[in-house]
Amino acid sequence: MLIGQQLAAKKGRLTLFQNMDFELPAGQWLFLSGGNGSGKTTLLRILCGLGLPDHGQVLWRDTPTQIDCSALHREMVYVGHALGLKEELSAMENLRFHAQMTEHVFDTAQTREVLATLGLKGREHLSLRVLSQGQKRRVALAKLMLYPVPLWILDEPFVALDAQGLKVLVKAMQAHLQQRGLLVYTSHQRVEIDAPGMEMSLNS
Repeated sequence: MLIGQQLAAKKGRLTLFQNMDFELPAGQWLFLSGGNGSGKTTLLRILCGLGLPDHGQVLWRDTPTQIDCSALHREMVYVGHALGLKEELSAMENLRFHAQMTEHVFDTAQTREVLATLGLKGREHLSLRVLSQGQKRRVALAKLMLYPVPLWILDEPFVALDAQGLKVLVKAMQAHLQQRGLLVYTSHQRVEIDAPGMEMSLNS
């Protein structure tokens, strides 16, 4: 379970959000809505252990992440606005590097299959420099389908995806939830996810 208790964050003198409480159990999703500048990305980074709240705490497996976020980092994938990819490497090389960094086994055949499912067949060995933004995002999203972890945290995952890419990603989200995974995401584009979940608005 991922738990947020009385979370608050400020930007300068501006309070982005405060008094945020939630409990996200296995098999459910949390959709964070709000306009630009409302603090969605700030909250996601706090949930990932990449930032600290001005008040409150996040717990993963009953342990405050401010004290120890090592278990959280082993058991999550975060895909943000910055995709965390190396432009000079190919899709295959980026995913191999990610596997090494996260201590997962890299399976060449499986990686090819996932990239093909995401519409990147024939582009696996091209430098990311020559790929479109949508194609780069698909490479980043391939991490979700290749390396199973309980928690997915996604910041605007549908940006630059075409209709087919959107369909593939939503299907992957639902499969993750059916396998008792947890999902936290933001999006300006609403999608139907066939699983229990909740929405929290960061608009004041």
